[in-house]
Amino acid sequence: MTENLITSNVNTGTVNSVIENGIATITFFHPQSNSLPGTLLMTLAAEITKAGNNPATRVILLKSEGEKSFCAGASFDELIAIKDLAAGKKFFSGFAAVINAMRKTPQFVIARIQGKAVGGGVGLASAADYAFATETASVKLSELAIGIGPFVVGPAVKRKIGTSAFSQLTINATEWQSAQWAKEKGLYAELFSNVEEMDKAIHALASRLAKSNPEAMLMLKKVLWEGTDNWDSLLIERAEMSGKLVLSEFTRNAIEKFKAGTR
Repeated sequence: MTENLITSNVNTGTVNSVIENGIATITFFHPQSNSLPGTLLMTLAAEITKAGNNPATRVILLKSEGEKSFCAGASFDELIAIKDLAAGKKFFSGFAAVINAMRKTPQFVIARIQGKAVGGGVGLASAADYAFATETASVKLSELAIGIGPFVVGPAVKRKIGTSAFSQLTINATEWQSAQWAKEKGLYAELFSNVEEMDKAIHALASRLAKSNPEAMLMLKKVLWEGTDNWDSLLIERAEMSGKLVLSEFTRNAIEKFKAGTR
């Protein structure tokens, strides 16, 4: 067993990586509903890549701490602090780095979605090769409601659930869609009434994959992700789009209203 705990301050959160019996478990946490500041994003991307390059890893499990929220998406505090296009592009490039790390790692990535997923959290669930979720794991792409759009996570979400469902999430940006809806659209592979049942199923699948042929899984993953070779550049282009919009007066006002709970 190997373990790597990266602990940051309250503003950046933590990432914990453990490899045991071929299963690399990567757990992230942030006190604000597992939101994702830039530092946490880059750390998460680096840990996924590191686990993928470790010969002891046969499958990767991505999860977050807590019960109510899997991931609240972008950190509002960091969004409002962005002052120029370069900083905006850099922040949103963090989401690109995580999605591309999940896409390019040789192993299958299993996501454990124990609670609500918003924005970038939906992107993480979409970039996983197989997602387990509880019945409380509702989803929402709220970006348009604050004056931007799910540009960086969009390719991953669209690939997973299709254009129609992606459009629904994107346009109706203030409404939650249920976990059952997410399963019907293909975002979630399996749905459970409680965490205990979900974790048993995750362990069973991860254990089987850990004993499977790594070469076969690598070849299959390449087939499943066929047509995404341009994402290294595409997602950075999308990051610049979001970075530009976050500087607008409209977006800044909208974020402040969300932070104040008045919208």
